[in-house]
Amino acid sequence: MKRSVTKLLFAVAILSLTPAVVFAGPHFVGKVTATFVDTSVQVCFKEAGLGSTPVEVGAAADVTATFNCVNNGRQCPNAANKRTVSGPVDQFVTVTPRNGQITVCATLAAPAAPDFCPGGQTETLSFIEFANLAAEDATNEISKAATPSTLSQTPFTCP
Repeated sequence: MKRSVTKLLFAVAILSLTPAVVFAGPHFVGKVTATFVDTSVQVCFKEAGLGSTPVEVGAAADVTATFNCVNNGRQCPNAANKRTVSGPVDQFVTVTPRNGQITVCATLAAPAAPDFCPGGQTETLSFIEFANLAAEDATNEISKAATPSTLSQTPFTCP
């Protein structure tokens, strides 16, 4: 009997020192990734602990985009003739989990060009930045920052 109690106490002591990884409820699994696809950003993630009820999930960021007026010769006739727009962007979808999990890629698009160029010129995206990129589960009110959390590019440079 004494030996059994000693073994039990030893087992309890070992288990109490062993770190346990327990995920209760919805949680993101691994990295949330963000990559450019043309001038949009694709945010991909996996979420688990969801059960079988549909969830509303997606991606969000703060975007800043600069547009220049460009003529048919691909020149910027007036360097001051540009506009910058900024604000939040998001894209959500409703997904039904399979085996309590989902894998989603949500695409955040560049904002539409403002209409400001004179005739014969076209509004052209010259700079775009997505900051604070994150995956979001609106149903369960959780989010996780993407890696990288900021992406920018210069798709057109005025000569």
